[in-house]
Amino acid sequence: MDTQEQQDWMLMQRVGHGEEAAMAELYDRFGGLVYKTARQTMPSRAEAEDAVQETFIRLWQTADRFDPARAKLVTWVMLIARRHLIDRLRRKGARPEQLGLDPAIDMLGPVTDPREPAAHADLEILRRRVAELPELQRVVIERTYLQGFTLREVSEQLGAPLGTVKSALSRGLARLRDRLGAENLREGG
Repeated sequence: MDTQEQQDWMLMQRVGHGEEAAMAELYDRFGGLVYKTARQTMPSRAEAEDAVQETFIRLWQTADRFDPARAKLVTWVMLIARRHLIDRLRRKGARPEQLGLDPAIDMLGPVTDPREPAAHADLEILRRRVAELPELQRVVIERTYLQGFTLREVSEQLGAPLGTVKSALSRGLARLRDRLGAENLREGG
């Protein structure tokens, strides 16, 4: 375990023991990222704020499950956040229309309200770029981010090994980042 992994593990141990300072540190490090994802997913600012609070409660409740050998802390935090957001949407009886293609959306800039014309145009660009991906990458991204399925569920649906699905997701997101980054550079963004 390297130094950062050790520090992250110790932080989550402290969070699990209910230390306020540890919880504050966790929130300082990841609160903005979790809020951004919640804001892209939830229909209102109030619901996004509630989702962030609930996510950090879940992080506190499951802190003892964090294993730095399996994932970086940011990955684990965002996995918990994403699962919570999907659960919240499912409880409301809705499938997410767009579940934050974070790396790609970041290349486009902030999306505050999908009903705004600029945000709608950004989403259309993103959807076109996703449609241009090789079939497996496109299907994996659509099912995980747009339809809210877990990677394991997508693996079962496609009859493909989980590692293949994870690789397709990673390669697809990298391609989107590259294409959207190049597009932003051409447009002076």
